[in-house]
Amino acid sequence: MKFITTIKNIFSIEELRDRIVNTLFYLFIFRLGSFVLLPGLDFDKVESSIPTGNSGNPLDFLNTLVGGAFHNKAIFSLGIMPYITASIVIQLLTVAVPYFQKLQKDGESGRNQINKYTKYLTILVCLVQSRAFLFTTKDLLMDGYSHSFFIISSMVILTSGSMFCLWLGDKITEKGIGNGVSLLIMIGIISRFLPSVRDDFASSGVLLIFIKSLLFFFIVVATVAITQAIRKVPVSYAKQMVNGRNMLGTGQRQYIPLKVIAAGVMPIIFAQSVMFLPSLLFGIGKDSNSVMSTLFYLYSDRFSVTYNVTFALLIILFTYFYTAITTNPNQIADDLKRNNGFVPGIKPGNSTADFFDKVMSRLLLPGSLIIALIAVLPVFANAFVLEGFASFFGGTSLLIVVGVVLDTLQQIESYLLMQRYEGMMKSGKVKGRQNYSVAG
Repeated sequence: MKFITTIKNIFSIEELRDRIVNTLFYLFIFRLGSFVLLPGLDFDKVESSIPTGNSGNPLDFLNTLVGGAFHNKAIFSLGIMPYITASIVIQLLTVAVPYFQKLQKDGESGRNQINKYTKYLTILVCLVQSRAFLFTTKDLLMDGYSHSFFIISSMVILTSGSMFCLWLGDKITEKGIGNGVSLLIMIGIISRFLPSVRDDFASSGVLLIFIKSLLFFFIVVATVAITQAIRKVPVSYAKQMVNGRNMLGTGQRQYIPLKVIAAGVMPIIFAQSVMFLPSLLFGIGKDSNSVMSTLFYLYSDRFSVTYNVTFALLIILFTYFYTAITTNPNQIADDLKRNNGFVPGIKPGNSTADFFDKVMSRLLLPGSLIIALIAVLPVFANAFVLEGFASFFGGTSLLIVVGVVLDTLQQIESYLLMQRYEGMMKSGKVKGRQNYSVAG
């Protein structure tokens, strides 16, 4: 009954209802584009070329992230992965290039300029990746169709499709609920989940299905726990007298929640995007002794030791990097000081900034190691489940889905609480529902 009441409450809030409807509409368009075949390709040839199983090639997982569009040779085959690649490059530039550092500090106008550069670079990445992708379609053309015209037109179509996906993501963020780019990735993953479960359970007995389901449940619970885990830093706010009588500030001790995984799912998405590059560009010198050929064969199996060690190291690296550029201990210390807050036993100012920096450093190491471990769990799961289902036993798929779902639920929760409705979860497991205070 509480669940039904909550659903009624959600749809009784006009703005929230409109945002949910908009989100579903944009996601429907995204899924529709995953089945629209590139002009010039023979449908029967494409159908026969789609792998029936999961070979362990990273491109099979890329196909999962774009909801099957890659193997379908659809106009959305690249999805938003070129944008992710471009974002990585631009964020690296914000660390290394003074001009981009200045833009990052210029507030809203600087962020808008960085977003503009990111989209320009996305177009360039789309053109490069679309050309590499088209190597996989050279034997799928209709009889008599011009190969040269197909290459040129398809590069334009794939680039336009990828930019349209990015536009859909922006529209979801603006007029829908949740982060649009993350939701597009999540819906692609979910579309491949049920077929993978069906195929695996079809080849298993009842007892084995029960064991697999139980194990999968505990992995999901552990992933949610680490994603939501926080370190509570106690903070006190001093009382202030105004006009000699009014009291501002409670004088009570509250806390600032520092998440163990402050960067969320972005490090995993970034790391996975980098791991796709050798396989996505395999057509360039694949059969030669080039460096690209060597990289392709080293990273052509995502269940191999080489692939997963590199993947885990990239996740750890991007976790540190992304946290460093998104969470500023000096800013936290300044906000506390401005609001007459302080950490008990720590002097305001630089000492407080150093304290938060030390706490965050201690959280980052175990946090990044744990999500790296969860990301490589499919290697071990592959020993007792089919490769398609193994991808969801931990791994990038599960981490992304859990992170995006929790973020979206938190936004819905905020709308409910603003309208004085009971929250979605009475136990308060959605962190947005907890009564904590963030400085500033």
